[in-house]
Amino acid sequence: MQDIIRKNSFKLCGILNGIDPDYYNPETDASLFAHYTAENLDGKRICKAELQKMLGLPVREDVPVVAMITRLVTHKGLDLVRAVIEEFLSQDVQFVVLGTGDSVFESYFADLQNRYSGKVVSCITFNADLSRKIYSGADIFLMPSKSEPCGLSQMISSRYGTIPVVREVGGLFDSIKPYGAGGNGFTFADYNAYDMLYVLREAVNLFYNKEEWNQLIYKAMTTDFTWKNTAKYYEEMYADVLKN
Repeated sequence: MQDIIRKNSFKLCGILNGIDPDYYNPETDASLFAHYTAENLDGKRICKAELQKMLGLPVREDVPVVAMITRLVTHKGLDLVRAVIEEFLSQDVQFVVLGTGDSVFESYFADLQNRYSGKVVSCITFNADLSRKIYSGADIFLMPSKSEPCGLSQMISSRYGTIPVVREVGGLFDSIKPYGAGGNGFTFADYNAYDMLYVLREAVNLFYNKEEWNQLIYKAMTTDFTWKNTAKYYEEMYADVLKN
């Protein structure tokens, strides 16, 4: 399709999706163990402890919980994860994955949980309530997609103060900018497992600097991913079509 798209590029524009800030709201979400705001993260700490307890992980505030909520398919970057996850798990971290998909990945993550009991939990299921608990209880959200026209999970995780680590592709890089450049998350460019691991470790290192980490959480939670912002671009597009 790329040749056709390039030929007709003058007819095309890209507009990010949005999320409903009332539907995804850590102040009111009934699925959460506790409520919180960007200004007061006490409830998020409760969400983390209760998530760890529910999943059978050691309840430790000082250990970063890295989460993925995704379809278990190569397209979502799971081949990168599989290549380096055990190296990552040599650190003092916890890893939670929720999703269903290809049997090879379902089996792999189920086995990973068995081999890394107390560090890894693999929930091979679709569970909307649990996804909210993970979004609110995790510290870091990993989304290393091979391609992603927009993506919503990075927006949802930001809304719940769980810092996204994403690949610089499509809508992921349109919505998440690197922390080192004053952005709202962590990014890596090449589709490379060790580039991902390097940036993931950068996020873990910042986690231990609580002052800067909480500032990043505030920036992520207050990023405008609402339809109000997105609708403006649709209006501009329609106006441009009518004008021409």
